[in-house]
Amino acid sequence: MSALGALALAAIAVAGCGGDGDGDASAAAAVPRAKVDRFDGRAAYRLVRMQVELGPRPAGSPASRELAKRLRRLLPDGRFERVPGGLRNVVGVVRGRQPGRRVVVGAHYDTKDIPGFVGAVDGGSGTAVVTQLARTIRPRELGPTVVFILFDGEESPAGTPDGQFARRGLRGSKVAAPRYSDAEAMVLLDFVGERGLRLPRESYSHPALWEKLRGAARAVGVGRVFPAEEYGTGIQDDHLPFIERGVPSIDLIDFDFPCWHRACDDLGRISVRSLDASGEAVYELLRRL
Repeated sequence: MSALGALALAAIAVAGCGGDGDGDASAAAAVPRAKVDRFDGRAAYRLVRMQVELGPRPAGSPASRELAKRLRRLLPDGRFERVPGGLRNVVGVVRGRQPGRRVVVGAHYDTKDIPGFVGAVDGGSGTAVVTQLARTIRPRELGPTVVFILFDGEESPAGTPDGQFARRGLRGSKVAAPRYSDAEAMVLLDFVGERGLRLPRESYSHPALWEKLRGAARAVGVGRVFPAEEYGTGIQDDHLPFIERGVPSIDLIDFDFPCWHRACDDLGRISVRSLDASGEAVYELLRRL
């Protein structure tokens, strides 16, 4: 993902890294515990750890292809969807009660092509929550069918200038968006696992759909994670190809994360409570659509 404008780039402040996730009491206190227990945050944490243990996972790399095979086995009705350049999205489906309606929930599973970068938050956390959602939610709880898509090639290839991100990145979502242009909504999860999770509305995100998400978050007791604020600029991410097709779309991304595209984006940055809060909020949103 890339930010547009100096304001969003300034949000990626250079900060110290380290710590052990929920061991940071102040960060843990900033994320309330959900008052329901439908989504398993610890299972999502194990999925982040599984990804990180594979090491760096740039699109098309052996580690990324191994991860794709594992994710296909984990997703219900899992299958691959071809992406140019030898890449592949991983797609799963949970069918709802109302034929003809569908919603897309997505995340990217590739990591930025930086030596030693394992992307626990940027890549790992969204993939883990989406995968765990797909494995947990039941058809009887859904009106629309939910298509879960793990995008390949969100990050642009190594050496690509930042100004070319929109043209050379978002490769998996550019393939998926035309195929699912009839979707009623698209929900993207990106940076959703870091300590002290806080998710203002990213300004490209559809206001009405975002308010539905905030209502769902309040209903499950994690409304504090979704403040009534907005980032000052839009963020280029995998929801944009869907927006361009007219699909109301939102992006869950804590873009104040200090280890964006830095080696400190490791397992120590992950909070079980943050994974759980984002998972419970989206779970409730899907039940309400």
